[in-house]
Amino acid sequence: MSQQQQHGHANGNRNSSGVPPTTLMYSQLQPWSHAGAPPCMEPVSGPTVPPRVGAAFQTSQRHPWRPAMAYELIEVKHLPEQPVTNQLTKQCFLPKGMKTDGMNFPNLVTGFDRNPQHAARAALYTRYTNNEWYNNNMTKYSESNINRNLSERMRNDAVRLMREADEKATAGQRDAGRRLGERITDLTFWRNELNAELEKLIAEMADINELQRQCGKALLDLEIPLHIAQECLFHRESRQGTEKVHDIVEKALLLEINNLRLSRDRLSGLHEKISKQALDCRGAQHLLESDVSHKESSLGIDSMCHQLNNYSRGIAYYGGIEKYDPSVSSQESWAQASSEHVARSQAERAKLSQLRSESQNVVNAVAATVWDFWSNTNNAFDRRAQEMAEAKNRVQLHLQKVQQELFDMEKHLFLLQKAIQDKSMPLKVAQTRLEARCHREGVELCKDHAQDRLIQEVYDIQSAVDSLHHKLQESEATHQGLLKTRSSLEVDLRNKVNALFIDREKCMSLRRSFPVSNLIRY
Repeated sequence: MSQQQQHGHANGNRNSSGVPPTTLMYSQLQPWSHAGAPPCMEPVSGPTVPPRVGAAFQTSQRHPWRPAMAYELIEVKHLPEQPVTNQLTKQCFLPKGMKTDGMNFPNLVTGFDRNPQHAARAALYTRYTNNEWYNNNMTKYSESNINRNLSERMRNDAVRLMREADEKATAGQRDAGRRLGERITDLTFWRNELNAELEKLIAEMADINELQRQCGKALLDLEIPLHIAQECLFHRESRQGTEKVHDIVEKALLLEINNLRLSRDRLSGLHEKISKQALDCRGAQHLLESDVSHKESSLGIDSMCHQLNNYSRGIAYYGGIEKYDPSVSSQESWAQASSEHVARSQAERAKLSQLRSESQNVVNAVAATVWDFWSNTNNAFDRRAQEMAEAKNRVQLHLQKVQQELFDMEKHLFLLQKAIQDKSMPLKVAQTRLEARCHREGVELCKDHAQDRLIQEVYDIQSAVDSLHHKLQESEATHQGLLKTRSSLEVDLRNKVNALFIDREKCMSLRRSFPVSNLIRY
């Protein structure tokens, strides 16, 4: 750099320092490759810059054609304020702040007093010839031309390199912006797809919650008919005697209980399947929500990055950030992951739709079977109640007849007893006659026809009395049989009335008070 350029830099810095350029001195400077560049812009490889080319100066102001080239400021220091005559009077004078050691030159003025001969001889030997002076000038001129040409080539190369760097940075920034725009388009597309699928899944989730509630309600609705059927069996266990029969009602109740238990197990399996499907749908919903949240965050970040430019606020250096790769997926795997989330949600929705149809069919089938068995049991109760009512009426009729027969038998027994009692007087008369005829005397004790007839009469009366006693015993035995029959009929009638009361009042009242037709009908 020429002396005029150095003075130009000094004049440029005068506004900041306020010191004339004649009193300034440049300090030792660093090469351009280390001139205060941030860590992220330091060279990491390649040959170092030659000292001759890399020797540069620092400046207090940025170059107007480059926003930031990482140049450092020039260090400006004041010269020592000693008189200029000190340099003339003192050979080894070293100003304060100089970086090089002072040199001792022979001087006729200062050394003549001490040794004139030595001073003259030394001054003579230190003189240069004209050729040397001319050659030195030509050397300086040649070196100046070489350095200027080299500097000009370097400046041209630097300008070309700066233009190429600008074009490359601009093209890279433009291409990166275009790529970011494409990425934003992809993110927006997949976000909209995921949001649409999430809305559909949430709507289906509301349906599956309602379906789960209906299935749970159907399970609860089966408990009451099952309890009623079991209560009917328990009530019918209190029947007495021969009325505790394994009739059609008991068979119907057992079949109904078995069907209710099977229906309960079937609905329990369906409820578990619905609960598992709800968990699967919730997992798919969580994946979609997480994916949408991540895409919203990525969309915001990419939109902010897409809007950044060289004049945006908040941009800064992050040294080594290009070496850090936090990526966990590629472009294909990223799209594949979102596609898999959507496919899983669609599969869960298809399963849910199939499960909804299956649930409706199962609930309707269970409702139909429960109603059928309930109706069959009620019909069995009606038929059995009619049979027991007819049997009760017949028993009542027989009991009435037995009662009438007992009344007639008692009258007959009274007549037999009266007949036996009535035979006592004729027997007394006959025996009295025989006893009186025994008091006859002599040949008058003749066994005449009268005697024979009296004897025959006594025998006849005794035979008749014996026959009447035998008949009385038979009648009494028959009377006892009728009493036993009446007691048996009364017990049977009481059992039938009790069984009829259990079936009609206890069982049918429970079944009539619970309208099973209103259950599990959706």
